[in-house]
Parts: sequence; structure tokens; C-alpha cells
Amino acid sequence: MKKMIKVLMVLVAFTFAFGNTGQAMAATALNLGSSNSFAVLGATTITNTGSTIVNGDLGLSPGTSVTGFPPGTINGTQHITDSAAAQAEVDLSTAYNAAAGQSVTVTVSGDLGGQTLVSGVYNSASSLGLTGALTLDGQGNPNSVFVFQSGSSLTTASGSSVNLVNGAQACNVFWQVGSSATLGTNSNFSGSVLALTSVTATNGALINGRLLARNGAVTLDTNTINRPTCAVAVTPTPSPTPTPTPTPAPVSPAVTPVPTLPSTGLGTQVVTLPWQLPMLAITGAIILFALIKTRKLVPSEK
Repeated sequence: MKKMIKVLMVLVAFTFAFGNTGQAMAATALNLGSSNSFAVLGATTITNTGSTIVNGDLGLSPGTSVTGFPPGTINGTQHITDSAAAQAEVDLSTAYNAAAGQSVTVTVSGDLGGQTLVSGVYNSASSLGLTGALTLDGQGNPNSVFVFQSGSSLTTASGSSVNLVNGAQACNVFWQVGSSATLGTNSNFSGSVLALTSVTATNGALINGRLLARNGAVTLDTNTINRPTCAVAVTPTPSPTPTPTPTPAPVSPAVTPVPTLPSTGLGTQVVTLPWQLPMLAITGAIILFALIKTRKLVPSEK
């Protein structure tokens, strides 16, 4: 009995220790606050070359210089040194610190290319690079979160890509960069970059996310930046149960009533129709003739 109690105590302690550790290490989505509506946010300058398309708000604070729009296009609201941009920078700083403070799931270093990663917090004490393809696997969970912590820079190579599979969404991918981020030519990048200093997207880079710089500049060159939104799972509406159509009861055919003669008070009456009278007379005459013929009615001679 004592041995059994000891075993149970060990199991309880093991569950609490490892269960709490697992919860602490789970990645959580960042609250971007008012910076959530921005596809591009800078602190000093925002410079664009070419036909860049920004699908989302563009903001700058406390700097005042935004150039290259047009020819660039902003499908959102432009905030330059106003209260909205200033508050977005404050909220960006809060989100940046929250990302940096999340407990590490896996320590990584060097190049992330060629790997498939699941939801978690990935930390590099120095820089992060990406050559080729990085696959982020949501494992069927659209709420899976990926947080990358880089101690210094983030650099992606030309033609590199961040691919999302099995429910992973760009709105739940965050790159916390300790200095500056550079996205390579014609690369396909997913997730929101929260850089301490600056962000540069080189020619033709496609970003399904945000480019947010806390203290420095954002530089663009013929890019497309799509501010991500999380898809909400739709609960299917149950189909209404069809109401059965009642089967009508069979209707008996109508019976035509037979007319009855009024009672005379003389008992049962035999009703003879007029056309029967001649027939009876004729029949009686024939019978009488036959009897006379056979002499059955003639009295015998004495």
C-alpha cells in the first residue's frame, strides 16, 4: 500500500512539472493593438521605388518623409506624423517586447531553409537566414501560432519562400528581429516583421504580412504587401428537417340512395309496375287454355 501511494505521488508531481512547462512554452498570438491595421509602419522615413502596392494602412511617426507614392499605391489610410501613427508605434513597441519575452520552444541558428516547423517559439541568439523554402505546418489548427525571435538580423535570400500548410495562417506568424530585416529579391514571405531598427524589401518581394519598424526606416521596391487577416471558421448551418406531407385518407365512393315508397299502413306491399300487367294477363290466358285443352277442367260424364 505504501509503495502504491509513493508511485501515485511521483505521477502527480511529474504531471504538474511537465504540464506546466508545456503550457509555458506554447506560442501565443501577439496583440498588435492599433498597429494591427498597418501593412507598413516606420519611425524615420518610408521610401518607395516602383509600382509597390500596399494593401492596408501606411504610417510614419515621428518622422515626416514618405516618398514614392505615387507611383506606389496605398489601398488604405496614410498616417504621417499624426496621433494614429504615434499610437501605432507605441503599440508596436509593446507587441515587440511581448514577442521577445515568450518562452522558447526550440533554439535554432543559421538558415531555416528546407525545414518544416510546427507551432512554437523559435529562438536564435544571433541572426536568422532563409535560403530556399521554409514550411510552417498548422497541423489542421487555424489558430496555430509561430513566433521567431532573432537576436540580431533577419535576411532572406532571393527567391526564398515561407510556405503555410495545413491551416497555418500568416496572421499568426511573427518575426521579432533584434536589429534589421532584409527580404530578398522576388522572395515570397509570410508573417509580420517587428524590427527594432529598419525593414528593407528588395525588388519584387511579395509579403503576406506586415513590415513594422520601431526606430528606423522602411524601404520598398516594387513590392506587394498584403496585411493579413485571420480566417474565421464558419459553423455550417444545419439543414432543416423536411416536414412529411400527410397521406390523405381514402375516400369511399358516394352511394346513391334507393328511393322508398311511402308506407300505406297495410303491411307489406308488392309493387307492380304498369308494364307487367299485360304480361300477367297473357300468361294467365295461356295457362287456362292449356288446362282446357287437356280436359282437366271439364267434368267427367256419368
